[in-house]
Amino acid sequence: MKQLLQSLKTGQLEIVDCPTPFCIPENVVIQTTKSVISAGTEKMLLEFGKASYIAKAKQQPDKLKQVLDKVKTDGLLTTLESVKSKLDKPLPLGYSNVGVVKKIGSGLSEFQVGDRIVSNGYHAEFVSVPKNLCAKIPENVNDEAAAFTVLAAIALQGVRLANPTLGESFVVTGLGLIGLLTVQLLKAQGCRVLGIDYDCVRCDLASSFGAEVVDLSKGEDPVSVADHFTGERGIDGVLITASTKSNEPVHQAAQMCRKRGRIVLVGVAGIELHRDDFYQKELMFQVSCSYGPGRYDKNYEEKGHDYPIGFVRWTEQRNFEAVLDMMAEGKLDLKPLITHRFPFDDAIQAYDLISGNEPSLGIILEYNQEGKYIQPETTIPLVSKIKKIEGVPTFGFIGAGNFAGSILIPAFKKQKVNLKTIASSGGLSGTLNGKKYGFQQTTTDSESVYKDSETDAVVITTRHNTHAELVIKAIENDKHVFVEKPLALTLDELDAIRSTITKHPSSMLMVGFNRRFSPLVIKMKELLSAANSPVSMVMTVNAGAIPIDNWIQDLAVGGGRIVGEACHFIDLFCHLAGLPISNYQRISMDSSTNDTVTLQLIFENGSIGTIHYFSNGSRALSKERLEVFFDGKILQLDNFKQLKGFGTPGFDKMKFFCQDKGQLNCTAAFVNAIQQGKTPPIPIEEILEVSRISIELSKKG
Repeated sequence: MKQLLQSLKTGQLEIVDCPTPFCIPENVVIQTTKSVISAGTEKMLLEFGKASYIAKAKQQPDKLKQVLDKVKTDGLLTTLESVKSKLDKPLPLGYSNVGVVKKIGSGLSEFQVGDRIVSNGYHAEFVSVPKNLCAKIPENVNDEAAAFTVLAAIALQGVRLANPTLGESFVVTGLGLIGLLTVQLLKAQGCRVLGIDYDCVRCDLASSFGAEVVDLSKGEDPVSVADHFTGERGIDGVLITASTKSNEPVHQAAQMCRKRGRIVLVGVAGIELHRDDFYQKELMFQVSCSYGPGRYDKNYEEKGHDYPIGFVRWTEQRNFEAVLDMMAEGKLDLKPLITHRFPFDDAIQAYDLISGNEPSLGIILEYNQEGKYIQPETTIPLVSKIKKIEGVPTFGFIGAGNFAGSILIPAFKKQKVNLKTIASSGGLSGTLNGKKYGFQQTTTDSESVYKDSETDAVVITTRHNTHAELVIKAIENDKHVFVEKPLALTLDELDAIRSTITKHPSSMLMVGFNRRFSPLVIKMKELLSAANSPVSMVMTVNAGAIPIDNWIQDLAVGGGRIVGEACHFIDLFCHLAGLPISNYQRISMDSSTNDTVTLQLIFENGSIGTIHYFSNGSRALSKERLEVFFDGKILQLDNFKQLKGFGTPGFDKMKFFCQDKGQLNCTAAFVNAIQQGKTPPIPIEEILEVSRISIELSKKG
């Protein structure tokens, strides 16, 4: 299938071929017929992409500060690589889509194959969308009109927040697509409407919908007109649907309003509010959030948990349905808003239009105009011909997210292995990383990776709750497996993995416990080899806060941060102590996320280790610091950039210009073990034991 992307680095647009999305539970896969370009939002994205690095930084001062803090803690090169990786990832465009359901995910009964539905899907021939972000289209509403549903829902949510009543007077500032839809919604509500814009054509359209207008291009004073419009009583409410950096729209809105009037920002405007504007009139100012309640709530959008209608009458989906009902009843007129139509293959020309000076409003992208059924392709080739290196293992990847694309795939690429297949559920990330690193093909069918007879090893970098199942399937197909931590989320999963390995001893299992492979840790291990007594270890991890709604914090999906990340440090202590753990406990700070903890480990030879895994600190301090005390000596490892020795004859310090957490050495050890038939780089019993202890510590209070 084809999908439209924009480079965040250059702003350049590209239509790429990628596999049809996999239909995950609670989702539908839709074959697109129409989509609408939202000129305001998408023009801002284009301008951001085309801006220089300095201009981008000025637009996002908070992120600039994060970058500067990262330079201080992790080093310049590491930070530059991180920023480059983020900017290299193209952005899918579009969020107002109409099409026909082709596949239904498990656990979903609200839709059927063949239904015409609207969604907030991208500009792509096929999209996979969660059920709560879709709505059925009434029979008497055509696809072109329905394609405006999501945009109209944005307007509707702003109207709902303004709470208009029959006969009230409202101003709509900015008569673009959403502004003109807002005018129609307010008129349907029985309100008197005054529209404001610089564009005479848009003002004429607003007039045709029953509004009075202020054409700013003619020098008209909107405040004076508003006073006259209300008989000097003041406007009941103002909806700002413009896109500007200026504070003037909000200032003007305050001047127009009556006492206790309402101002709702639906679009983008400067919000440096003046107290005097709001104080005497006791004005209400509110920013509207997209399509309505549920937006950005992962439980609602991703997991399909609806809000009870008795408590939340109008959700995102119910706003979609309300808009479609109004279209069906003829209360929303979309035809006058359509100025251009383009075949999807010519989408880049459509974006050239909104970037230029030619007037435009509603731009429709048309897909599959011949009406032919497009056979979904789950696997597509990325190169016409690839030369396989003999004597080198062939790898497949399942998962193509940020960590895979920025860390793991480059690390394996440097080992000069054969890269055959990369799988991702959405298809896009697999395609982008597959092209970038030279994979032979990309797929949304993960089973094809571990069932492929040419693939020797599988790398798993998916979300944590899928690791155990994928590891077992790969081993059952006699593949070597490298899985990014954690190995499993439950003890039952761990037992199943142990049983599977026992039945398939020729398969090598490796978990990405990379820190033990860091050059500085290797030196530390060498210095500790001569220790005559047990060692004491203290690890301080300034982990930083992660929101409670992040998937890692979801115990059913990410397992929590102890099993998801602190396992790294448990493995590191086991490696340095060199003996099994005999006892362990966890002390937790009382918090909703339960990720500020101290883990205490006791080893069979009397060595002890304390891991302070804290999420309540400042990111201005480096993330990881390890101190090891032994035989009157101390080794201090600072953020995997510097190792210092105190009281260590013959060793002072070892310092790198940038971090090295051992990912390259870790992947090299795995590849070498496969090629040379060696034992696994980490003994399987150590992997299973560290995984078991991590799981048990994650569940202790």
